[in-house]
Amino acid sequence: MTTMPTPLSSFETRGAKDADPATASLVGDIGVARETDYFLMADQLTDPEKAIFAEVRAFGEAEILPMVNEYWERGEFPFDLIPKLARLNIIGDYNLGDRGCTPMSAVAAGLVTYELSRIDGSMATFFAVHLGLAMQSINILGSEEQRQRYLPAMARLEKIGAFALTEPEHGSDAVILEATAERQGDEWVLNGRKRWPGNAVWCDYIVVYARDTADNQVKAFVVEKENPGYAATKIGGKMSLRMVQNADITLTDCRVSEDARLQNCNSFKDVGKVLAGTRNSVAWGSAGHAVAAYDIALNYALRRRQFGRAIARTQVIQSMLVEMLGDLTSMQLYAIRMARLIDDGKAEETMAALAKYYCTVKGRNVCRLARDVLGGNGVLLDFHVMRHLCDMEALVTYEGTAEIQSLIVGRHITGQSAFS
Repeated sequence: MTTMPTPLSSFETRGAKDADPATASLVGDIGVARETDYFLMADQLTDPEKAIFAEVRAFGEAEILPMVNEYWERGEFPFDLIPKLARLNIIGDYNLGDRGCTPMSAVAAGLVTYELSRIDGSMATFFAVHLGLAMQSINILGSEEQRQRYLPAMARLEKIGAFALTEPEHGSDAVILEATAERQGDEWVLNGRKRWPGNAVWCDYIVVYARDTADNQVKAFVVEKENPGYAATKIGGKMSLRMVQNADITLTDCRVSEDARLQNCNSFKDVGKVLAGTRNSVAWGSAGHAVAAYDIALNYALRRRQFGRAIARTQVIQSMLVEMLGDLTSMQLYAIRMARLIDDGKAEETMAALAKYYCTVKGRNVCRLARDVLGGNGVLLDFHVMRHLCDMEALVTYEGTAEIQSLIVGRHITGQSAFS
């Protein structure tokens, strides 16, 4: 009689840590930071920046890393982490002031994204959508009264934000978005569809961009989740940032009051002010993914033995590791320099575009090389690299694809536009 195998009851029983002893010996603490900083980026940090860097690193390794693969595999968001994140008091940026936020430099804000991304891209993206897109839309485009009304609760993570710009037929060309906003007395009526907003399935506030039917200009509105004209459906089947709950959104005679319209958004150019900041954040996130992949690959190469010696002694593996180190080091320097320019008020939109372009493309390449270093084990979630590689695919695309960023910079340096 054939003996059937015992059914697998949990994620852990499928993992490498419970495999044969040789594989289990490779995976232990594989994702813990090696503090890779070849050009001494940390020497440029202030004491407050170093403190927040260390605090987020400790939190990520203690609270997120042990559970992230299980949630990523299931495509579910770990809601239990939100109150823990709130207690860290890391919601802040160079321009958010004291509206319930933690005062910090652009560098400190970037380091938060860097460290969250080093652990997991989904958590970093949740954070970036809430802070960099939703809160910054309100901060940059709202009135002072609107900032005081919305931002303090969002800073405490009591209210979660989302951002709706792209549509089923408009991604890279979101400048010609079709969702409409019609003024009717003291209200606006929104109609249309949005696609891809993160956090949108369960957020409390979502900043919706729509075209004013009167002047044909883009306006921004804060829509609350209880609005009967707002409906969000989770996008399934994603193979990148699987914990992030992206949505298809339908706006059907969605009524919002005039005081929910962000008062300083009067054209698509104003939207660009928000996106310039998030592109810097994506550069930091890409560097975080890259350093995670490099650290894991180096750990693995020192542990894995083939042909009687550690694979780290082979020329091909050393060559791959050095290529990875060179790329991630340049990404770190891009990110910190871009943030210092922001702090000094010298950053330009095209600088953010170049940083986003370079860091996402190089970050994906570093993750791809790390997967190669790990061989067959590179496709297992317990080794984390494949998760980082899959997540980098989204970073190359969102907040403006790498190709669009190259065209923005190309237009600037040549004075000729290759797109309309």
